[in-house]
Amino acid sequence: MADQKQIITRFAPSPTGFLHIGGGRTALFSWLYARRHNGKFLLRIEDTDRERSTEPAIEAIFEGLRWLGLEWDGDVTYQFAQQARHREVADQLMATGHAYHCYASPEELDEMRAKAKAEGGPMKYDGRWRDRPASDAPAGVKPVIRFKSPNEGETVVRDHVMGDVTFANAQLDDLIIVRSDGTPTYNLSVVVDDHDMGVTHIIRGDDHLTNAGRQSQIYKAMGWDVPEFAHVPLIHGPDGAKLSKRHGALGVEAYRNLGYLPEAMRNYLARLGWSHGDDEIFSTDQALAWFDLEHIGRSPSRFDFAKLENLNGHYIREADDTRLADDTIALMTRIDGWNVDADFRSKLIASMPGIKERAKTLLEIAKGADFLRSARPLALDEKAAKLLDGDTKSLLARLLPRLEARNEWTASGIEDDVRAFAEEEGQKLGKIAQPLRAAATGQTVSPPIFDVLATLGRDEALGRIRDQVA
Repeated sequence: MADQKQIITRFAPSPTGFLHIGGGRTALFSWLYARRHNGKFLLRIEDTDRERSTEPAIEAIFEGLRWLGLEWDGDVTYQFAQQARHREVADQLMATGHAYHCYASPEELDEMRAKAKAEGGPMKYDGRWRDRPASDAPAGVKPVIRFKSPNEGETVVRDHVMGDVTFANAQLDDLIIVRSDGTPTYNLSVVVDDHDMGVTHIIRGDDHLTNAGRQSQIYKAMGWDVPEFAHVPLIHGPDGAKLSKRHGALGVEAYRNLGYLPEAMRNYLARLGWSHGDDEIFSTDQALAWFDLEHIGRSPSRFDFAKLENLNGHYIREADDTRLADDTIALMTRIDGWNVDADFRSKLIASMPGIKERAKTLLEIAKGADFLRSARPLALDEKAAKLLDGDTKSLLARLLPRLEARNEWTASGIEDDVRAFAEEEGQKLGKIAQPLRAAATGQTVSPPIFDVLATLGRDEALGRIRDQVA
């Protein structure tokens, strides 16, 4: 067992699909807390649902965590592989009188359920096999094993977020810890795994708060230290309802494919339910220095997609141009089949200062870079086509010889020529620059046009202009 003096947290997802954004936040909080205290952050895959637990789902969790930058310590623990150990603990609980065989039939359980419903209360097992001798066991019936929950007193969960939460033991019935087919149940497996992994702090959603009461009883029955808990309110959508598919992307992988940066996601998720004064934008290093459990709010947080997008735009503007270019190429190669060469990459890097100023996602960077990938003759969008009417084409035709005469193809040199031409024509610079942009990019929005022309190179830039004035 690990040294309990060291803080150890864990993230324990069920691999039945993608890494949910709520799970990503839980993992982040656990990672931040462990790293701040020089502890360990462990990963356990709760794969006991054999039908729904798949290798692609497990890999999606790994990929989601790695993309978020949440590297775990040591080997991954797989819950299903620990079943023999879970059964061993169940047997120990039986031997010490903290658990018992229950032979209640499905019909008897249905009766209990119907009675509870009629009385307006929750389903509660009535304990009919709690103290019966083994000699009463019906022949040929495979029993479940139930935990013998205390009937009197209270169980108090001391929670860093919710405070002290008290459960009357009379309300916590004897839960099943081993099914009739011999498979351990969730609450037993979690307790055993967390104990064996040396987990000192469990950070998870507040939908597990009642489980914390039940699990605390199992810890005490085994004579084990109860970990410290922090139950985090769930994430809601902008409308205040629990975050669901109708609100938009739920999986971490989806946000990656939408062009968000991992540092922006870390910042946003950290701020979603936790606060450090009025700070909205902070680095991961700052989050590591500041994070605590006491400043996690008790109310559900609302996922604000616009706020995330604006935050991502901030991180894009702050990011290195080469990194942005490589990340954009990697993303678009994966989701859109981009096949680009080193020349395109160098042009994208050169264009990045102008492209990223307006972009809020890598997808928007990719759209802003369309002009670099477009083949001649350019397909003009609707606004660009309207801009290139007879008068503006004539204007560009008169400008063209001046540009063709330029040998030194630089943004500043091109700008000098265009400004001089505008003055000769008695036109404002924008009256020349906008049609020039439409001809060179096929769009009316782009990085600074003189930078665009320089990046395209002399032959390509002049060729695009000629195509439109021919």
